[in-house]
Amino acid sequence: MTTTLSQRVSNFRRLHDSGFFVMPNAWDAGSARRLAKLGFPAIASTSAGAAWALGKNDGELGLREVLDHLVQLVEAVDVPINADFENGFADGPEAVGANVGKAVATGVAGISIEDWSGEALYDLGLAVDRIAAARQAIDAAGPGVMLIGRSEHFRVPGLSVEESIRRAAAYAEAGADCLFVPMIVDPAAVRELVAAVAPKPVSVLLPDLDTDPHHFARLGVRRCSTGAHLPSVAWRAFDAAAQTLKDKAAGVPG
Repeated sequence: MTTTLSQRVSNFRRLHDSGFFVMPNAWDAGSARRLAKLGFPAIASTSAGAAWALGKNDGELGLREVLDHLVQLVEAVDVPINADFENGFADGPEAVGANVGKAVATGVAGISIEDWSGEALYDLGLAVDRIAAARQAIDAAGPGVMLIGRSEHFRVPGLSVEESIRRAAAYAEAGADCLFVPMIVDPAAVRELVAAVAPKPVSVLLPDLDTDPHHFARLGVRRCSTGAHLPSVAWRAFDAAAQTLKDKAAGVPG
């Protein structure tokens, strides 16, 4: 590695100070290296992509597997890594804080904590306490590492945009450095979100790989990530090619 952890953390924070950047999600060391070679200034992990790479479904990886995965990404590239740390692999604030401390130790420059338990949204009070605990853990274990408060609003059909924005603002108040509300795409709602948490930066998920990310830049968003879109493309192509091979092999005499 040619950059130190402190340099990566500083570089990552600087990216969020002004302007706009795209942060694609890598699922293994090879994909991370390819993205870094293309010149992306930062890379995020993807829980779904990491699980698929190990032959599992999204949400099936345990804490130890995810920590090992983060080490793999950090050691693969010089650019900052943002950890998709799901719900912190715990419900209670104290346990979330302990696990966030372990994630900081992997060398990541940012850690996202979401408000979805795997089955339901946490009550707002508990969700805020979890963000506060993550903040305390980062400040104790890795000052400068960014905390991203993630609102999984899209998991709950009918949840209002206003409630999603209220949650994001509460996470900002609790210590999140950046607010990630993945599926808010309506321009008016995005502008409202940006204003509600200002001056803290907002991150959104590109709806698909054909969307022009500058659309969000013009709305005041600071960064866009790609989630599971890239590994989805890779695995669909793999499955199609493997199926074609299997079909051809079936016609070969034994």
